[in-house]
Amino acid sequence: MRENTAALGELERLIPTILSATPQPIWVVGSDGAVLYANPAALQTLGYARMDQIAGRNSHAVMHSTRPDGRPYPASECRMLEPLRTGTPLSGEEWLRRADGTFIPIAWSSAPIELPAGRGAVHAFVDITERRLLERETRERELAELRRVELHEAHIRLMESIASARSQIVRDLHDGAQQRLVALALQAGLLREALGAAGPDVLALLDGIAADAQGAIDELRELASGIHPPVLSSRGLAAAVRAQADSCPIPVFLSGALGDRRFSALIESNAYFFVAEALTNAAKHSRAGRIDVGLAYDDDVLVIEVADDGVGGVSLESAGTGLNSMVDRVHAFDGTVTIDSRPGAGTVIRARIPLAGPADQPLR
Repeated sequence: MRENTAALGELERLIPTILSATPQPIWVVGSDGAVLYANPAALQTLGYARMDQIAGRNSHAVMHSTRPDGRPYPASECRMLEPLRTGTPLSGEEWLRRADGTFIPIAWSSAPIELPAGRGAVHAFVDITERRLLERETRERELAELRRVELHEAHIRLMESIASARSQIVRDLHDGAQQRLVALALQAGLLREALGAAGPDVLALLDGIAADAQGAIDELRELASGIHPPVLSSRGLAAAVRAQADSCPIPVFLSGALGDRRFSALIESNAYFFVAEALTNAAKHSRAGRIDVGLAYDDDVLVIEVADDGVGGVSLESAGTGLNSMVDRVHAFDGTVTIDSRPGAGTVIRARIPLAGPADQPLR
């Protein structure tokens, strides 16, 4: 019994030393709310050099008589002091005012203690400034990612709308003006046969009408092909690129094992116009004698490469509208574009378009 009493006495003697060495800020409040004790960690956290700077002062007035925005903070609303009134431990988060008037966020726990003068409370707390900063940075990253996703989805919706509008325009041209011109050409031919014995001037006029109608038909077909080539919808990307290559003024050589593989209409459309713009740029600016186009499917990625043997010197920094449009088309699908174009060594443009996203709904 005497050994236990001696041990308890020794422990009581060591308590101040233990509290002083504890890295956790400790703050003790008396029954009247006055500061009785603050260990060195608490003094350092709140910016005080000595205990006598706060001893005996009202704890709530020292810690936070106002809120960070300057509004009064009544002691009756302070949850850290509730254990004084209720005798029940409590924890939460708060703002504490430092000696220099700045505020820091803390996580705290408060427990009642029985003192000779009545019930007091002991507060343990920790500065959570870094945690709050990390949480804010995390929220900002999450918001930035959310905005990026929303922007990406909006871009996809815009491209889908444009692709739909292109297809509708082509259908309208085919079903409207083109059909009328075809009918006009047929009627001119039938009228010429019916007027077989007419004078040469009449026949020449009919031949001119038929030729003009056919010319308009050809122009409409070429226009419709530029808006959205029918072969792209009917036979797919490889066939459409082959047809585009045939109309290029520079010899184009196709390679790759894409074959008859089909992708979503949106990806096929944008991949086609990526190649079409690359061929147009090469024909206008490269002074090349040859263009090589490669189409490949590699582990759920559509790989496009357009290479010419022209003058080179192309870069994204000096890119015009056409090249920027090509890059935008690929980036809309979280793809990548690289350009290798040293002066005098030709230009190679490579695009990689992932095919695992929501925009890739393969054609059936």
